[in-house]
Amino acid sequence: MSDTHFGFKTVAEEEKAQHVAGVFSSVAQKYDVMNDLMSAGLHRLWKRFAIELSGVRAGQRVLDVAGGTADLSRAFLKRTGPSGEVWLTDINNAMLTVGRDRLLDRGILTPTAQCDAEKLPFPANYFDCVSVAFGLRNMTHKDRALAEMQRVLRPGGRLLVLEFSKVWGPLEKIYDLYSFKVLPWLGEKIAHDAESYRYLAESIRMHPDQKTLKTMMEQAGFSRVEYFNLTGGVVALHRGYKL
Repeated sequence: MSDTHFGFKTVAEEEKAQHVAGVFSSVAQKYDVMNDLMSAGLHRLWKRFAIELSGVRAGQRVLDVAGGTADLSRAFLKRTGPSGEVWLTDINNAMLTVGRDRLLDRGILTPTAQCDAEKLPFPANYFDCVSVAFGLRNMTHKDRALAEMQRVLRPGGRLLVLEFSKVWGPLEKIYDLYSFKVLPWLGEKIAHDAESYRYLAESIRMHPDQKTLKTMMEQAGFSRVEYFNLTGGVVALHRGYKL
């Protein structure tokens, strides 16, 4: 039996998914409101940047991994058009339900699937683009998830990983203060769950930094891997291609 991290705690590997599920089931209904508050709306710009660099065109197939409340899926659907295909997926039913319902409320129908990113239920060489936004750090075996995303991409397809990362050195102290004092306080006031937002802050610190994630993507079979630091490294967008 192996152990892994859940924030700053150590848990058995087979228990992490259950702990993460508890966090996101708790925050699902307030997830978008909290994102706007926590980032002062910047998360919308980060996601827009990811969409712009995706190169997705009409008629292409896109897989949105850990798609949650469907922000990226909705944006991808505008690019693929009716001739394309966008799959909204998440391991968490509560988050997936919120995302699916948001799309339905806008009259948008797209396939959805509750699935584990480490065992994707899709054929090899199928998608033109795979994206995962703010979800990779919660996965138990990131290397397996990256390998699965590489498997389902067609040759020439690309992976986009948008994730919190290593902040610029001079910002570290104020960022720590914000993360470990302000975020849990906001979580308690808005979502009535300080503990889940304390975990989210801790999970960011345990996530691989920009260069380490770049190396992990290369080890998973991606080429031409590059990353773009956003907002002083608070967030980074990694992009890699399948040969």
